[in-house]
Amino acid sequence: MSSDKSKIEWLDTGLDHIWLPYTQMQTNPKPAAVSHTQNASIFLEDGTQLIDGIGSWWTNVHGYNHPKLKDALIKQLETMPHIMLGGLGHKSAYQLATRLAQITPGDLSRTFFVESGSVAVEVAMKVAVQFWLNTTGKVRPKFMSFKGGYHGDTFAAMSVCDPDEGMHSLFGPALANQYVLDLPEDEDSKFLFEDILEDRNDIAAVIVEPLIQGAGGMRMHSPETLRYLRDTCDKFEKLLIFDEIFTGFGRTGEMFAANVAGVVPDIMTIGKALTGGVTPLAATIVTDRIYNVFHADDPNKALMHGPTFSGHALACAVAMASLDLLEEENALDRVKAIEAQFERELRPLEARDDIKQVRILGAVAAVELVNGFDLAAIRQRFIDNGVFIRPLGNVMYLSPSFSTTPEEISSLTGAIIEMVEYLAG
Repeated sequence: MSSDKSKIEWLDTGLDHIWLPYTQMQTNPKPAAVSHTQNASIFLEDGTQLIDGIGSWWTNVHGYNHPKLKDALIKQLETMPHIMLGGLGHKSAYQLATRLAQITPGDLSRTFFVESGSVAVEVAMKVAVQFWLNTTGKVRPKFMSFKGGYHGDTFAAMSVCDPDEGMHSLFGPALANQYVLDLPEDEDSKFLFEDILEDRNDIAAVIVEPLIQGAGGMRMHSPETLRYLRDTCDKFEKLLIFDEIFTGFGRTGEMFAANVAGVVPDIMTIGKALTGGVTPLAATIVTDRIYNVFHADDPNKALMHGPTFSGHALACAVAMASLDLLEEENALDRVKAIEAQFERELRPLEARDDIKQVRILGAVAAVELVNGFDLAAIRQRFIDNGVFIRPLGNVMYLSPSFSTTPEEISSLTGAIIEMVEYLAG
């Protein structure tokens, strides 16, 4: 199975004008041209069918073209595509904010809507800084984050990503200097973590991707680590931000990674699967304690942030339908079944000398190889084998739609096993 990308006019013409994400346009291979999608499959212009192993950057949890999501979009479009939230309100945004307050952990109860995950992180950081300004009159401009972490591509978000192994090392001199440490998983790392938190009064918050550091290579840590972060942040009076943009809405086997750990962060960011991958939408959600210091007679204590498309009506309507589907289609049970299948089919790879580690949690599986490989060539070989899988460095990973069938999951895991054997020669 192969994809002939040499005679597609819109692709060839458009390549002279489009600027693609994370791509060196001069040397990168021509993208595979997609004609349509359905369920867990991507169909190319030449008729090739690919089983999607990564859910369009982890957004697609219900399968492509789900009729309930399409119906919600069309119904909202016929009523009102969008209005600004400045001085006006609409049902979809207000109902979604109420729904999120009901399903998020603890008293996370106030939602600020944005258009992308990076902006949700920016808002979370602004909220954390202003929380201390509103309560103490002093600015705490710094953040603590962790190696292997990724939180977005805008400037503040880049500053809390891994400065060495992340995608933004080029911008280091232009970014704010933050405290970026190893995750506190042993005595030495815990000692340093606590020492800095106790010593520094300029830290507004600690930010972490709970349970899985996604773009950093699907690195996983324990719920105990998150409970330790919560306890230690409380001890040294620092806020705790959970970046659940990847992990939220069932990916780890619970609705949120915070639920797995039994921890309530002060601030949570969500996105990606919020709309089932249909429309852009993200949000920053805070607890009552955080929100209450902004709710005042003083206009200077208000949060001064206002995306043009905040609470986009189409996106909010689709998000409501997506939340319905997570309940109606027993998404968490599906995730547990996918996790069990990953264990059966991929865990045996860990016995190989050329495999560094196999990591599995919920509907995420990562096979880390000892040695690197030609990413472009391997990505094309996956396509030639009928699957769409995009490794991160030397990590082959899966984060499929929860609706992916057991047979399709086996095709995905089989493709990774075949690739490991191919690379071994």
